Amino acid sequence: MPTLDTLLAFFGVSLLLGITPGPDNLFVLVQSAQRGWRAGMAVVVGLCVGLVFHTAAVALGLAALFAASATAFSVLKYLGAAYLAWLAWQSLRPRGEAPAAQDGAGPEVAAGSAWRMVGRGMVMNLTNPKVLIFFLAFLPQFADPARGSVAPQIMLLGVVFMVATLLVFGAIAVFSGAFGTLLLRSERAQRWLNRAAGLVFLGLAVRLATVSRSA
Repeated sequence: MPTLDTLLAFFGVSLLLGITPGPDNLFVLVQSAQRGWRAGMAVVVGLCVGLVFHTAAVALGLAALFAASATAFSVLKYLGAAYLAWLAWQSLRPRGEAPAAQDGAGPEVAAGSAWRMVGRGMVMNLTNPKVLIFFLAFLPQFADPARGSVAPQIMLLGVVFMVATLLVFGAIAVFSGAFGTLLLRSERAQRWLNRAAGLVFLGLAVRLATVSRSA
């Protein structure tokens, strides 16, 4: 297993990566502002579940096979771009009355809706091939073959990365959700927030559709 010093260093780097602006934390920020911090936290859970699959793929050697396939890379990124474009349409299309904020905590999230937000986080994460390739390049750097089998070390590092992600993205969800709650009190502000979210999702879709394996 990695040493404590290695795990602490890896945790610190993971926190910095979580803070660095990117598609995932921007996705959390927008969803939390639109739907409240509870929905944002559900998205964060989904993103972390996606990281479990990426970590397992690296540990089992599947990521290397995927990275070598241009077709698999393209199919996955276009699926992800199409999903983000659909979310953009959902945000931009005309809506009825905006949901009311409750007790300063944002709109309530029903169980079914919460699971849908978890699913959104998973799809967002799993359909981004750059995450898998990043894990393939990043995690093995902190694994030491001299300290035992590499696969369990990779899995442990993945867990540490998920904890760091949960902390950083969770904070983003809470603060963004609190700000969004103020906007939810105004139908006009909600309409503008939806438009801004739609443009963000559309931008993420274009970014993902145009990304290359070497980027």
